[in-house]
Amino acid sequence: MRNFPNPNGDAPDDYIERVHRAIDYVVGNLTGDLSLEAVAQAACFSPFHFHRVFKSLIGETLGQFVKRQRLERALYLMSHSPRRTLTEVALDCGFSSSSDFSRSFKQWFGVPPSAFDVGAFRNMRREEFDKAHMGPDGSPRYPRLPAGENPDGFVVTLRDLPPRTVAYVRVLNPFHSFNAVVEAYEYLMAWAMKRGVADRQWLGYMWEDPEIVALEKCRYDAAVEVDDVQPDGRIGRYDFPAMRVAEVRIAGGVDLETRALDWMFGTWLPRSGYVPDEQPSFEAWIGRPFAHGMEHFTVACQLPVKPA
Repeated sequence: MRNFPNPNGDAPDDYIERVHRAIDYVVGNLTGDLSLEAVAQAACFSPFHFHRVFKSLIGETLGQFVKRQRLERALYLMSHSPRRTLTEVALDCGFSSSSDFSRSFKQWFGVPPSAFDVGAFRNMRREEFDKAHMGPDGSPRYPRLPAGENPDGFVVTLRDLPPRTVAYVRVLNPFHSFNAVVEAYEYLMAWAMKRGVADRQWLGYMWEDPEIVALEKCRYDAAVEVDDVQPDGRIGRYDFPAMRVAEVRIAGGVDLETRALDWMFGTWLPRSGYVPDEQPSFEAWIGRPFAHGMEHFTVACQLPVKPA
């Protein structure tokens, strides 16, 4: 993991582990107490020391990070859960009231949420994604699949998954370098082989939607399911609750996976009677990661959902 915006060079692994513990605490408690003191305690830092370390590694203060997480979660809900009122969105994302939400939203985006064009914003972010992933001929490497189209014949299977514990290695700004993602899996694979868990279920998941969050702010976890694990250096731990997922299995390149996600979000989801649950979407590897090389993947794309 060598892509932290840290001006002082690589941080100690212990700092990395504790800052990621803080990030996990924030993401899992957006409606709770996310004061500097509470998050610093979760990360086992003194508040003063934690404030400096967090900003050095993540590139923004804890307060900025928390506000951004709440606002980006709100945009995600506004995009995929249109039945929710803005007041419900505000409270679900940890704002004290709809007026607090509206004021913070306008400060961040320039207009109140009632006047914000979510579709245009997502299109802008998708254009940024396309520009960052151009093919040799200058066209998008992963063109968007229009809503309503399903040329690949994708079929959804609904699955109920039990609670799971994973060991993970996190990559910040994964779109900057695919090699960083591969290296994270290699590091975790070596760790897993020593502990006899290399043939458990492997997962990849990104906490942000790149059609909402700037690419450089995204983060990706390479993970493997375990019975138990203590965070140690680059190895983090996350406990996922039981969940229902909509699953589409694919065997192909990243372009096929991108089309599968476009179809699931743009065509299947609006007609399904479900909305996204508050968990990341998963790449559930069929076999070990990259078992068929770097260009051909066999994975199950899993979208956590709940009734609308």
